Amino acid sequence: MKTSIYITLLCVFTLVSCQRVKDKTQETINAGGEAVGKSATEFIEGVSEGIDKTLEVKIAMSSDLKASGLSTGKYSISNNPQGGKDNLLTLYIIFDQDFKDIIYVKAFDKNGLETGRAKLEVEGKKGEANYYDFTFGKRVEIEYRSKIVVE
Repeated sequence: MKTSIYITLLCVFTLVSCQRVKDKTQETINAGGEAVGKSATEFIEGVSEGIDKTLEVKIAMSSDLKASGLSTGKYSISNNPQGGKDNLLTLYIIFDQDFKDIIYVKAFDKNGLETGRAKLEVEGKKGEANYYDFTFGKRVEIEYRSKIVVE
């Protein structure tokens, strides 16, 4: 009788121990997976950010326009619906003073060679801001690491 009690206790102890080992193993696997996932996400975000900084276009505004109270915000480059590839610059312009004039935009490639020009009549009141589309010719492509000069 004592032997069967010992065997029963040993079986119960073994089952409890196995479950405990299984739970600890699962916790360890989950913690490891979480650490790997976090590291992978940070790595991918870092690579993506590095690519964005390497490929981004630089926007430079002339000192005359700055003196006229203009500054820029976000921009995007897309395809012009009338044709061409990456030849439509959408630029967010902020007005710190009333302004009405023609703005000229020049595109330069990564080697500093001019690749295109566009112009647009822009008007805004002090305190306003808006997006403006500068359309370059069909043969102009604003490449990665280009420079845009706003005059």
